[in-house]
Amino acid sequence: MSAEQPGAINAQSPLKDSDGRYRNRQPRRSLSLGKRLSLLWEVLFNKPASTVPASPIPVVPVSRSELLEAPDHSVYRLGHSSLLLKLDGELYLTDPVFVKRASPFSWLGPKRFHAPPIGLTSLPPIRAVILSHDHYDHLDKQSVLYLARTGTRFYAPLGVGDRLMAWGIAPEQVVQLSWWQSSQCGALRLTATPAQHFSGRGLRDGNQTLWCSWVIESSAQRLFFSGDGGYFDGFAAIGQQFGSFDMAFMETGAYDPRWSSVHMHPEQTLQATRDLNARWLLPIHNGTFDLAMHSWFDPFEQICALAHAARVPVCTPKMGERISLLTPSRGDPWWRPLMATSPAQERCQSAG
Repeated sequence: MSAEQPGAINAQSPLKDSDGRYRNRQPRRSLSLGKRLSLLWEVLFNKPASTVPASPIPVVPVSRSELLEAPDHSVYRLGHSSLLLKLDGELYLTDPVFVKRASPFSWLGPKRFHAPPIGLTSLPPIRAVILSHDHYDHLDKQSVLYLARTGTRFYAPLGVGDRLMAWGIAPEQVVQLSWWQSSQCGALRLTATPAQHFSGRGLRDGNQTLWCSWVIESSAQRLFFSGDGGYFDGFAAIGQQFGSFDMAFMETGAYDPRWSSVHMHPEQTLQATRDLNARWLLPIHNGTFDLAMHSWFDPFEQICALAHAARVPVCTPKMGERISLLTPSRGDPWWRPLMATSPAQERCQSAG
C-alpha cells in the first residue's frame, strides 16, 4: 500500500549510519562496560521487592460480546502498551503482547503481573494492529501470527514490516511507513511520527528497524500513541503539525536516569503531553512488566501528582476497564490499596 506525506513537515526523516542502522537525532546515552555489568548485577541480585506487586492487580474481564456491543470511540487497556480501540465501528490493537513473558524465552525474563483481560482466541475481528517497534514487550510474535491468520492488517515502521513478512505474514497484510508518512485504514488515517528510542530483538540486529509513535485520526477524534521513547523536540513538532489531540497514550514507566535518553521520566511525560497540546493523558507502559528499578506503582503516583499540579486531566483505568474517548473519566486510584508504605507513597499522597 502506498504511503503519503502530510503537508508541512516540522521534523526530518530518520537518520541511518553507513552500515544501514537507524539512529536518533539526539544521541542516545551509552553506558560503559563496567556500568553495564554493575546494572546487570543490580537487576539480577539487588532489585527492590516493590518492583513487583505483592497482591494481584485488579483486572476487569472483557468478553467478545461486550466488544461487539461497545459504543464507538472506546478504549480498553489490556496491559503495558497494548490498547484495544473501537473507532468508527472497527477494532484496532496497539503493540499487542499476550504472552506471559516479554522475552525471547518462555521460562526467563519479565513476567506479567496479570493475565490479559481477554484472550487472543476470544477477540472479535481486529481491523488492524499498530506497531511502534520490535522490542519483546511491544511485539509478541505468537500474538501477531495468530492475528495474521484472522486477516488482520499490520501498520509498522520501516523494517518491522520486513520482520513480520519474514515470519510468514503475507505482504498484502503489511504496511510499512517512515516518519511523517500516512496511510488510510478504513475510516482511520494513521501517521507514523518520530520517536527517540532504539530497536532490536537479538545481539546483532540493533537498530536495523525503525521505531515510531503514531497519530490516529478517526472521524471524530485525533489520538496520539507514543510507543516508547525519551523526551525530545519531536513532541513539539508533532503538536505543531497536528494542532491538538483529544487524548495522548503516553509512555510512563520503566524509566531510570541511566537510560533517560530512551525512556521518559514522569515529568517529561507530562511535558511531552503539553507539547502535543493533548486534552487528556492516559499513561501506558506500566502495570504489567517489571522493567526497571522503581516501584511498580511509582509511574501512577508520580504522573497523577504532576498532572494534578499542572491541571492536566489524567485517566488511569483498570486493566480491561472501558473508557469513553468522547467523555473520559479520571478513574479510581486502583493501585493504592496494593501499595506498601514507602516514601513515594507519602510524597504523592501529600501532593494529590
